[in-house]
Amino acid sequence: MTAATLILVPGLMCDETSWAPILPALSAQVACQVVSHGEADSLTQMAQQILDTAPAQFDLAGHSMGGRVALEMVRLAPGRVRRLALLGTGYRAKEAGAAGEKEVQGRQALLDVAQNQGVRAMAQLWVQNMVAPSRLEDAALIESIVLMFERKSVDIFQRQIKALLERPDATEVLGQVRAPTLVMAGEFDAWASPQQHQDIADLMPTRPLMQMVVGSGHMMMMEKPQAVAALFLDWLR
Repeated sequence: MTAATLILVPGLMCDETSWAPILPALSAQVACQVVSHGEADSLTQMAQQILDTAPAQFDLAGHSMGGRVALEMVRLAPGRVRRLALLGTGYRAKEAGAAGEKEVQGRQALLDVAQNQGVRAMAQLWVQNMVAPSRLEDAALIESIVLMFERKSVDIFQRQIKALLERPDATEVLGQVRAPTLVMAGEFDAWASPQQHQDIADLMPTRPLMQMVVGSGHMMMMEKPQAVAALFLDWLR
């Protein structure tokens, strides 16, 4: 029997650093592969390039934008995903009208900072809403997130912003998921609330395991690695 592979899909401007704190625990149970989005500028392109090199069947976990990429992978190749985990993510397309325009303006403001002052300056602003309020004074944690973002270029940021603003609605995909699924939210996630994750769970026919990471913000794998790893191991069993 072929050993299982767990594909880990990072979020916007993230890389293996975001998953690193939980990899030792996961790697003891399953072969882990953290993917890169390269220069892709659409969620479909991101999803397809992962599928192009993935095993015939695999377990799949996506965080933030990576969760949306994971759902697009399910849409493209539902029979290949054995288990699914969605962390700190969403499923709706960009809203119409004023709400959608507000999102565009907010993302453009960050892109303007990156273009005019550099990615590090943008990351230092962005990180203020990416962790639980109690962790804002954790200099090591904050710097690790900022450095992760800083490794990516302004061009990559612009491409990934485009992918998010043009994201497809995944409501129909959620209704078709048959794989055992873990849905995980950070208690203080300012980007993707616990209620949003409950909405995701409610749309799925498989009665997914819905979990909240107490004391965590958006970057749950880095903020609360022991708790997140324990939830993953329960899911993998």
